[in-house]
Amino acid sequence: MTVNDIPLISFFQRILDPLIIMGTLYLLSVLSGSPFTGYSLVLMILAFFISSSVFHNVDPYRTWRSGRMLAYARDVLVSWGITVLILFCLGMVTGLAFHFDGHLLGAWFLLTPFILLGSHLATRRLLADPGRDSEVRSVVIIGANDASLRFAATIARNPNLFMQVHGYFDDRTDDRRPEKMLEPMLGKMADITAYVRENNIKMIFISQPISAQPRIRKMLDELQDTTASVYFLPDIYIFDLMQARFDNVGGMPVIAIRESPFTGFNSMVKRGSDIVLGGLIQILLLPLMLLIAVAVKATSKGPVIFRQRRYGLYGEEIIVYKFRSMTVSEDGDKVVQATKNDQRVTRVGGFLRRTSLDELPQFINVLQGRMSIVGPRPHAVAHNEQYRKLIKGYMLRHKVKPGITGWAQVNGLRGETETLNKMEARVQYDLDYLRNWSLWLDIWIIVCTIKVVLKRDNAH
Repeated sequence: MTVNDIPLISFFQRILDPLIIMGTLYLLSVLSGSPFTGYSLVLMILAFFISSSVFHNVDPYRTWRSGRMLAYARDVLVSWGITVLILFCLGMVTGLAFHFDGHLLGAWFLLTPFILLGSHLATRRLLADPGRDSEVRSVVIIGANDASLRFAATIARNPNLFMQVHGYFDDRTDDRRPEKMLEPMLGKMADITAYVRENNIKMIFISQPISAQPRIRKMLDELQDTTASVYFLPDIYIFDLMQARFDNVGGMPVIAIRESPFTGFNSMVKRGSDIVLGGLIQILLLPLMLLIAVAVKATSKGPVIFRQRRYGLYGEEIIVYKFRSMTVSEDGDKVVQATKNDQRVTRVGGFLRRTSLDELPQFINVLQGRMSIVGPRPHAVAHNEQYRKLIKGYMLRHKVKPGITGWAQVNGLRGETETLNKMEARVQYDLDYLRNWSLWLDIWIIVCTIKVVLKRDNAH
């Protein structure tokens, strides 16, 4: 079920939350005695549309439905923080910010998320009133299988969906039905229309294979005599899902089974954070990088910057920059990973590799748009060609830009991967990152990377 299947949540997300944001600004203006001008109206209109879009894309209501209130509060704060950042940038560029009292805007920025959370918690408490049973929608499921049992369990875990599963209809014999069915078997598919009419069922979910199409078509014809809403429950859980979602192509509905997390708004957030953080880091570390360049050049023969072909987004070749830390610059069909006490590592290079300072030129790759600060670490082309044949799903890690640091690196898989098992573990962490990406996760990985670098573990 999507957020829009619950009218109240959709109302909060698109209309009420932005109205609360606007109302808070107006109320604070009145209480502070500040005049309400045309600039105030412009700010309120901007806040309405920007907050509506941001809250829809960040979607904190996923955690609201599951009852994880701390996570929900975090998502609301992140959504409001992004809204404030956008408004601040617009205000500075257009000069709108200079028409307001700083104390008024500060109070608005600080109080609004708490007012939002308070209104949501009050509504949650109201809707949790057991006397409001009429709002719970009755559900029956056609087809007793793993997908339908998973769906029923999801409904049971999320009381804020306001749905109750009565049971299943299925033509299969008892021995072919899955075990651990918590809801009863109500009858055969031929019995469903009568049951729906007699019990005023609101929603019907069909979990049947394509081979059952003739029976489904006959049943749908019979259900036209009821007012129940009918949904198909696609059995996509048999696949290894990655950012699965519904979409459309030219108005034709499709289901994404494996997709990059960086599409639409997420792509803007990811690229924006890379540009801002990458630019700041480059400016701050420029003196250090110049010092490293002089040290590399003065202590060993060869170029300061080591350029190597790697696989980037969608498996396309890119050139990645590093400070040269070895006496060789391998970039052919066979590349030997650096190992502990490797004789090819220079004296300065050993220090650079232990402290990860050799990676600093990759911030240039980030600003070029070839890499990201956080993402799966890029491997040499020779290693990619080797491991893609040995590890299932290896190339899926290239559905996003490679990163300077990643989820695998902060989980003990930094540096040499001398065994196939270690590389498989690294790939699994990379794929987990793709499945679970959020801006919050990126920030956490950056923080953890600092801790890992200070410990100087697994870098040769």
